[in-house]
Amino acid sequence: MSESSASAGAPAKLQDEKYSVVKAAGMIGMATFSSRVLGFIRDMVLARLLGATPAADAFFVAYRIPNLLRELFAEGSMSAAFIPVFTEYHTLKSKQDAWELASAAFTTLLTIVTGVTLVGMLAAPWIAWLIGWGFHDNPEQLALTTVLTRVMFPYLLFISLAAVAMGILNSLRAFAAPAFSPVFFNLFIIGCSLFLAPNLPEPVIGVAIGVVAGGAAQFAMQLPGLKVRGMLFGFRFQPDHPGVRKIGRLMIPSLLGLSVTQINITVSTILGSFFAGGPTYLFYGMRLIQFPLGIFGVALATAILPTLSAQAARGAMEELRTTLGFGLRMILFIIVPAMLGLIVLRVPIVHLFFEHGTFTAHDTTETALAVLCYSIGLWAFGGVRIIVTAFYSLKDTTTPAISAAVALGANILFSLVLMSYLGVAGLALATALAAMVNGGILVVVLNRRLGGIEWNLVGRSAARVIVACVPLVAACWWVADAQIWTHADDWGTKSAMLFAAIGLSVGSYLGVHVLFRSEELGVVWGMVARKLGRFKK
Repeated sequence: MSESSASAGAPAKLQDEKYSVVKAAGMIGMATFSSRVLGFIRDMVLARLLGATPAADAFFVAYRIPNLLRELFAEGSMSAAFIPVFTEYHTLKSKQDAWELASAAFTTLLTIVTGVTLVGMLAAPWIAWLIGWGFHDNPEQLALTTVLTRVMFPYLLFISLAAVAMGILNSLRAFAAPAFSPVFFNLFIIGCSLFLAPNLPEPVIGVAIGVVAGGAAQFAMQLPGLKVRGMLFGFRFQPDHPGVRKIGRLMIPSLLGLSVTQINITVSTILGSFFAGGPTYLFYGMRLIQFPLGIFGVALATAILPTLSAQAARGAMEELRTTLGFGLRMILFIIVPAMLGLIVLRVPIVHLFFEHGTFTAHDTTETALAVLCYSIGLWAFGGVRIIVTAFYSLKDTTTPAISAAVALGANILFSLVLMSYLGVAGLALATALAAMVNGGILVVVLNRRLGGIEWNLVGRSAARVIVACVPLVAACWWVADAQIWTHADDWGTKSAMLFAAIGLSVGSYLGVHVLFRSEELGVVWGMVARKLGRFKK
């Protein structure tokens, strides 16, 4: 191939990779959207069943530990360490070598996490005493937290194994089964909350059982996809396997690096236990933040990691810089309008979805304030996901770990200061500020290492996004300022108004991007047009 042909083919290849990333992110986003919708239904069921009662606080505090360990062992460090190594084996070695690595990693993780789960169940009283610091004056609430911690700890085992399966399938660019697996998690919690919990002396224990059953289902539904692709792992206890050792070296520092957000949320939960209803308000507030973050931010980071890892394995650093810059522009394109929409519509959203049963108007006010404070850092939460993914594609887990340690210290400092003035909302704001600190450090280091990340394109994209958000904010503000949100009924009218506001704001936002002819919208539309067969390559 001539030099001119090669140079002409490079942009086309990069464009194909952009379409590939956006297509995968879109599919993951749609699956995540389905899961998040069910998650909202789940949260509405829990809000009606538990409200912001002491039992609800005990549940959300107890759930924080397996949820944190899920990030540490499973969806965070395990995925980030496993995918680059497995991709390298699958790209540069044989399929048999890749299968042996997957089997060795599965068996090693199964052994370790089983031990951690057993220890956690035995140590539940001490764990509950530590994370339920504010429950020490209420022995019954602390005892319930202990029981719930013990019941939910096996969730860690199933979700960790699900993470290995997800890593294999995502490395093979098979995103559907891993992306849809959380749907089953939510279905089991909803089912147990509706049909099991009311029949138990302590209903919240039925919800905890649903968490564990949902984790098992999340792992089981990915097994057929592995079998079809010849990657259904076997039992091979080889902790000395070179690939397993490499995964371990990458995983140890990344235990902190990718999970800084969850660690900061855990700190907030511990401190929030000193406020009545605090853990509940923080949980529902973060759930609303995780809706756009999961659908778009996490989906894009999940889709982009295999591409970045393959580019890093080939040494194609220019392609990696381009892909990373594109990922940051897509985050801005999607997350910033979501952030502003949540800030303006926070009270209508919380009121409409959660203010039912034992969840009161006061609970709505407190939760909406937490949403406001979390939302300020939504752009940082999403950006960190992409930036950290780039570090892991380069097999550098140390830098994110150091940055995360600094951010964790900042979060503790911010929390202790702000909770004195803002209460529970101060803890949410501290988490958002810590994410900004983490993102700032990572951007400076990565920019120096890569020699730039197409900041001129990112800056122009940010300017377009800000201008396009003006009509979006106006539409949301018009609806949020209506008096109907202070009424106790009219749920049909409220629903119509909220969804009309969302539709109008999204339409106006995209309309401005059409006028600007933004590349981000063009890539998304190009993917849709390809899907519909409206043009050929």
